[in-house]
Order: sequence, then C-alpha cells, then structure tokens
Amino acid sequence: MSRPLHHEKPAPPAERSGRWLRLTATILLVVIVLALTAAIATGWHKELSLAALLRHRTAIQALIADHRVAALVAFIAFYALAAGCSLPGVVFLTIGGGALFGAPVGGFAAVIGATAGATGVFVIARTALGSAVARRAGPLVARFAGGFREGAFNYLLFMRLVPVFPFWMVNVVPALCGVRLATYVAATAIGIVPMTLAFAFFGAGLDSVLAVQVAQYRACLSASGADCRLDFDLAMVMTPQLILGLVALGIAALLPIAVRRLRARSAGDT
Repeated sequence: MSRPLHHEKPAPPAERSGRWLRLTATILLVVIVLALTAAIATGWHKELSLAALLRHRTAIQALIADHRVAALVAFIAFYALAAGCSLPGVVFLTIGGGALFGAPVGGFAAVIGATAGATGVFVIARTALGSAVARRAGPLVARFAGGFREGAFNYLLFMRLVPVFPFWMVNVVPALCGVRLATYVAATAIGIVPMTLAFAFFGAGLDSVLAVQVAQYRACLSASGADCRLDFDLAMVMTPQLILGLVALGIAALLPIAVRRLRARSAGDT
C-alpha cells in the first residue's frame, strides 16, 4: 500500500514577506558596497562638484534635450545610489538637478532620489545588518529611542528639517528604534523638501549667482589651464534666514509631542 504524500505547508504571508525584505536588503547592501568601492577606486566621487557640472553641462543638456524622461530617471537612480552611499558631494547633485532640469523638476527629482536612497539604507539597517549595528550603536539608539516612541513621524520630521543631524545617522537610527517603514518614508520625503528645493533653486540660477567665478573659470578652461577651480561656499545657500526657517519648521514638527506631554502631565496632576 503506497504511503500518502505529505506536502510541505506554505510559509505564512508574514514570513514570506520577511524573507523577501531580507533578500532585498542584502541585494541593496551588496549594490551599495560595490558602488562605494568603485567610486573610491576610480575617484569618480570627486566629480561631484560644481566644476565638473560646468565642464560637462553643455553635453548633458544636449542629452537631456533628446532624452528628457530617460535622463530624469537616470538622474533619480544615480542620486539614490549616491545618497545611499552617503557621498559628500550629493549636495552638488541637487544643485546640478536644478541647473539641468529647472528648480521644480530637478528639486523634486532630488527628493525622490534622496528618499529612495535613504529608504534603502533604512531597510538594510533594519534587516540585513540590524543586530550587528544595534550592538555597536546601542548608546546612540537609546538616546533617540524615547523620542521615536512618543511620536515617530514628528520626531523624524524634526531631524530631517533641522540641518544638525548627519544624513546617514537619520537613515540608520530610526530603523534600530523600530520606526515603521511607511512612517519613515513619509517623514523623510516631507522633511528634506525645504533644503533640497533651496539647493535646486540655487542651481537654477547658478550662472547669475556665481557670475564672476563662472566667467573666470571658463576663461581658465579656454586657456587650457590645468588648475581651474570654482570655489563654493555653503553659506551661499545656507543663509541665516534659511537656517532659521528650517529650525522653525522643526520646532513646529515637535509641537504635537509637546502638547501630548503637557496633557499627560495635566492628567497626572488631577
């Protein structure tokens, strides 16, 4: 008499989702490590500069004129990879987006790319490297965990708006504090809009803002100069007014948490 066949039970949906998330995180980690290694080995990360933008601007604009949608998609993908690798020259990509696509389109393309790159790091930190990172970053995580418990969206929005916290840190710490993916994506996308648009508008008016420097730089290039430079001071964009505005927005983001604390204290006193 033949034995009945025993079929393995399919994994529950939550378990299958967890497996796919871990696999995705591992793939993203490999891509970021390979990209970062290639960037350092070849030195192309040094090309993220205003000088490089001006050198290649005519050729890039011609390419965009012929293939605008494809160029925009490529820009978003490249921005996401650069943001995921936390390359220091990402700010110049934002400026370049404004210079090449115009402030609104280039700025929001940068927002999409930055959000995608940050989300990739968040997923990696929560799955592929979660336990290892949590052990090493224990004190740092404990410092922020209370804020995320009180109001993850508002607290993360504050950290994105106020230009004090390193971008990579705000990518990793929420993952280790148990912030939901949807909350993280929403707060990140909204929180980086003001500063990103500021840099994009700066890029859109790059020639007029740096008129003297651009003229001197192009004259140097025409004379086949080997040491042509374009100096960029972050203070040109990060004006006191912009910083105060961002801080004000950040404080406004924390107001709901402050109100909840006051209500809880009032309820405890009665």
